[in-house]
Amino acid sequence: MSHIAVFPGSFDPFTKGHESIVQRVLPLFDEIIVAIGVNSHKNYYFSLEKREQWIRDTFVGEPKVKVMNFQGLTIDFCRNHHARFIVRGLRTTADLEFEKAIAQMNKALAPEIETLFILPTPELSAINSTIIRDIVRNGGDASPFVPASVDLKP
Repeated sequence: MSHIAVFPGSFDPFTKGHESIVQRVLPLFDEIIVAIGVNSHKNYYFSLEKREQWIRDTFVGEPKVKVMNFQGLTIDFCRNHHARFIVRGLRTTADLEFEKAIAQMNKALAPEIETLFILPTPELSAINSTIIRDIVRNGGDASPFVPASVDLKP
């Protein structure tokens, strides 16, 4: 049985923090699906196509990383792709409380799926997509905080 993990998020945009999490969990799994959640009630700054391409370009040459998008519950996506693990990053205690509640609900709905939390490396812990978008909206240079493959022009 292969060990497949899903790393879900909006990745609007994909950051060096996201990249680091994927790189650090790669040795643990046979496949990691970076799953871009699509919520019709949410307005994204960058197009889905752009976000998918950035992630593909970031992991070009890494056959264990797949990029997909989905709507609906993450646990349903996991089941459809035979993934038994969800990977989530935790930067702050606020992240912990929010992610813990989601993980506990997922466990109640899908006892066969485990959520694994990983802390960012210290130098990446302040990076988040909301701040990156704000920098971009205001004409700043956010390129130090995203992988080289991410072109932040909207």
